[in-house]
Amino acid sequence: MDDFSNGKLEEKNLIPTDSILLSDPCILPDRKTATYYMTGTGGKMWKSKELKLWEGPFDVVRIDTASWMGADPMIWAAELHAYKGKYYYFATFTNPAIKIDTVGGTPVERRASHVLVSDRPYGPYGPMEDPVYLPAGKSTLDGTFWVDKDGKPYMVYCHEWLQNNNGTIEKIELKPDLSGSVGEGKLLFRASDSPWSREATADGSVRPNRVTDGPYLFRTDTGRLGMIWTSWIRDVYTQGVAYSKSGTLDGPWVQEKDPITPPDFGHGMLFKTFGGKWLMAVHSHYNDNGNYIRVPHLFEVDLTGDKLLVGKEYKP
Repeated sequence: MDDFSNGKLEEKNLIPTDSILLSDPCILPDRKTATYYMTGTGGKMWKSKELKLWEGPFDVVRIDTASWMGADPMIWAAELHAYKGKYYYFATFTNPAIKIDTVGGTPVERRASHVLVSDRPYGPYGPMEDPVYLPAGKSTLDGTFWVDKDGKPYMVYCHEWLQNNNGTIEKIELKPDLSGSVGEGKLLFRASDSPWSREATADGSVRPNRVTDGPYLFRTDTGRLGMIWTSWIRDVYTQGVAYSKSGTLDGPWVQEKDPITPPDFGHGMLFKTFGGKWLMAVHSHYNDNGNYIRVPHLFEVDLTGDKLLVGKEYKP
């Protein structure tokens, strides 16, 4: 569908949530427009008044085609964040025409987390001053946003396992207006730190899975800092959680023993409804005769204690 330039929800072409094919869903509740905005992989946007029926998809991304992204980059795992009166679009852009590395004989494409900005939640979202946020020779993805206890904004992102063979989750400081990064990234933890993610090797043995995917930060009502993130248990897409002992991004991060969502659900994020209920948006990951079917789902979440507790699926 065409892009849209106002926040009005038209009573036409409304789509139920379970009819939208979308990976990595992220939902922003915007009180100014009394509307929920959803995006994810593919870079499109949907909007809804009650989380049940959605209008879209709309094109809201405007990139600099002369930049490293090229004219038609892939867009993965987009997120929406409101910050200091503006709206920011964190997303992973891939230009397959540019190769930055070769690992085990396989070329590594130029892929990086980046940030776009808009004055409105429904966009359009366009580039800021910095052409890059992370090193050009580093394959990064799934950037998310967090303001730490030092009051500074950060991007938390993955360094891809396809390049380093043991995916990591890292942080980098952002400029006050999020228009670029400051300094260098810092390692938070590795995929192999997880006690629950596993993969089988060619000789039949089992080892820690190497994939880190979809980090998202939260605090419980007791003030404890946590991070949900996704990997695999053999061929099952699975989401777990880690908690910071220091209460800051610097950790150290302690991984919970067991996953927190049902099998075949992952890449989650958290948001609060206009009615005050905490929800987790994730996508399902079902294998249908070799085709992976990914659809947004919502689960109730309890943050009142010292740990995130995932409840029943939410059906508005």
